[in-house]
Amino acid sequence: MTTELPVAAASRTTRVYEAVRADILAGRLAPGSRLGFAGLVEAYDCSMGVIREALNRLLEQGLVTSAPKLGFRVVDISNDDLVDLTVARCEIEVLALKYAITAGDLKWEGRVVAAHHRLERTPQYDPADPGRFSEDWVLAHGEYHQALLDGCANKRILATATMLRDSAELYRHWSAPLHDRGRDIAGEHRAILDAAVGRNSALACDLLSTHIRRTTDALLNS
Repeated sequence: MTTELPVAAASRTTRVYEAVRADILAGRLAPGSRLGFAGLVEAYDCSMGVIREALNRLLEQGLVTSAPKLGFRVVDISNDDLVDLTVARCEIEVLALKYAITAGDLKWEGRVVAAHHRLERTPQYDPADPGRFSEDWVLAHGEYHQALLDGCANKRILATATMLRDSAELYRHWSAPLHDRGRDIAGEHRAILDAAVGRNSALACDLLSTHIRRTTDALLNS
């Protein structure tokens, strides 16, 4: 019998974790749905131990819940939770941006500019469902906002801000079609970029907070 090498085992665990996380954020695993071990082992072609490790990591990040006798489930969504999430993001994500602007170097600026360029060049709405954002745009949007935060040198603040952004993606995918077409989202992103690379921390943080709250208002009113 061959024994899987530690590096190979770690690689497989990471692959499965990333796959399950992506399926949750994309809505392929619905909020509140049960995550049964047998089904996951078959779906992701891995062992029970790998699935358990992946779910425990997702539990730490707030994307999965666990309860005695009920097992693991994708975290549920609600208006009350969205309001709480928004308050937390406006405190912690904005703080991470402040740290990023203070500590971010030229490489950080380049990554932010490149991520914004991709976002700006990606069609915003889904041609098959014009009431919703396209999957490519949602991905580019997440990468842009993450690039803004990645200059934050405080790893705990950055990890918490990233976790909150992941939770926000669930609402983006599972909301009704958005009704904020009169809003200049591209202009908001450009303004945040200009303030961030211009090292205007106060303005960038204010713009990001407003951007987050406007998205929440659109989701609550959709």
